[in-house]
Amino acid sequence: MVKNGLFLGDFHCGHLVGLTPPEYQHKFLQNSATKRNKWYKIAKSLWMEFNSILESLPQLHFLVINGDMVEGKSPRSGGTELITADMVEQCDMATKIIEHIRTFGHKDMHITATFGTDYHTATQGDDWEQVVKDKAQIDKIGSHEWLDVNGLIFDIKHHIGSSATPYGRHTAISKEALWNELWSLTKQQPRADVIIRSHVHYFQHCGTSKKLAMTLPALQGMGSKFGARKCSGLVDWGAVLFEVEDKNNYEWHPLIRTINTQKAKAIKI
Repeated sequence: MVKNGLFLGDFHCGHLVGLTPPEYQHKFLQNSATKRNKWYKIAKSLWMEFNSILESLPQLHFLVINGDMVEGKSPRSGGTELITADMVEQCDMATKIIEHIRTFGHKDMHITATFGTDYHTATQGDDWEQVVKDKAQIDKIGSHEWLDVNGLIFDIKHHIGSSATPYGRHTAISKEALWNELWSLTKQQPRADVIIRSHVHYFQHCGTSKKLAMTLPALQGMGSKFGARKCSGLVDWGAVLFEVEDKNNYEWHPLIRTINTQKAKAIKI
């Protein structure tokens, strides 16, 4: 039987441009030109596109959430980019998202998750994604996971290095694939067929006839102070669907969307 699985991550719940369920979004203020309305429009469009992706899917047998489900306290910007600094509320947002995804899956859909970066998800050493795991009844969460789907082995971890050059973005994910090959020779890790990483908020893939490796797109929109003021590279928003028959027969589909409310415009003078 073909098993369908959705791979996604980087919700960054609690951030102004994080993936935000409707009940947590800012309310639109009539006759107002404040930034509050800008954030409302972005949050609304992100959720609508996310729901559109879910509605386009076949029924899911498994789900992988690859880290950074919450934004954290955002100390580098003094919390000025947050909808809420309450970590319990951020965990509630992430739980709502997972509960929503469940409605598009089989009743026994398996959910695997990984821990994100310490800056976002482990404030003062506390793993807040463990709270999401318990609230959302995620089957398994860990730092580095391997998943066997009809004999196809996935190697899943959140963190990976980035590159400021377009041609250098393959290097880090290629390195991860090679490290898995070397680890597998020690018999301490399964030899993976598919390497999955996140963190960098862009979709990149490479591979051979024997192995596929990719970084997932993010579900946080553009607009963080760090990204806007320090980064130049393209950002990809969305998820990736896998349809797995067996180890040698599977399809994968990047579900990348353009968020129209985030298009930059030149100032006319």
